[in-house]
Amino acid sequence: MKHLSFTNYIRRATVFFSAILFLSFCLTGCGHQKQAYSQTAFCFDTAVTITIYDSASRESEANDLLSKTISLCQDYDNMFSRTIEGSDIYRINHASGEWTVVSDETISLLQSALEYCEMTDGAIDITIAPVKDLWDFSGNENIKMPATADIEEKLTHVDYSLIEIEGSKVRLPDPESAIDLGFIAKGYIADQIRAFLLENDVKSALINLGGNIAVIGEKPDGSPFTIGIQKPFAPAGTYCSTVSASQAGNGASSVVTSGIYERCFEYNGKLYHHILDCETGKPVQTDLAGVTIITDSSLHADALSTTCLLIGLDRGVSYIRELDGVEAVFVTTDGKIIDTRE
Repeated sequence: MKHLSFTNYIRRATVFFSAILFLSFCLTGCGHQKQAYSQTAFCFDTAVTITIYDSASRESEANDLLSKTISLCQDYDNMFSRTIEGSDIYRINHASGEWTVVSDETISLLQSALEYCEMTDGAIDITIAPVKDLWDFSGNENIKMPATADIEEKLTHVDYSLIEIEGSKVRLPDPESAIDLGFIAKGYIADQIRAFLLENDVKSALINLGGNIAVIGEKPDGSPFTIGIQKPFAPAGTYCSTVSASQAGNGASSVVTSGIYERCFEYNGKLYHHILDCETGKPVQTDLAGVTIITDSSLHADALSTTCLLIGLDRGVSYIRELDGVEAVFVTTDGKIIDTRE
């Protein structure tokens, strides 16, 4: 059995971001007064890097702001993670069917997530967590395939429509049900981080939450940030396309990619990946290997990238073309690229 380890996943994410920065610096050129200040941390099960561009005379202020931004990331991780004991989502999932009081932001994110559950007719279901727990994409070399009977039993606890929200309280009537916000949480957080930096007068920044890219303004030379799209199953830093991101003019300021080629393993010649079909409880089988969404809202982009992977190329392209201010790059399992910008 071939397994892409979690260590390799983080390494590839880090190399991916380094290449983005390299490309950005190359396009920026030398001689500009703005300096790049950056900090990296581990949050949301991935490498997170925040880079802001400011003058050399503001180095201490920039680094202080970066530290506060990283702390904000950690605060959100402690709020939305279902595996961190004491988080809002952890407490909901372990409340044995009782009401749980949570933060206003958790309520807001849950309501947004439920909207996508409804829009996709359950193709996305945030109560898929019990099924996800049967699968191991962490890099364990001794991984075991979940039994079909176990998957079928856990699927009986998957039903987003049963979630109850009253004011600041949330309840899962089924004690065996559990929420996972992985398809949307990083998008919400990226939007909040961008808002925080804007409130602190940041004019140019690049936010990378491991595949979720959000930008402020443009590069110091006035050109858009250039983001490379990883070629599925190719060595890290091998790009099949690039997109531009800018918060100036009518430019899209978020770029989010979802793919089946990172958290995955091969068993008996078949690929298994972390994006699960909520009807079968098994990795979804479509003609897509990766989807990149380009739009203003990182939350929207995050949800749409997963949605398109779940519904496949034809429905995904049609869906995106019906939306205003949203573009996408689809990469099929046989290597074709369909770009709605063209």
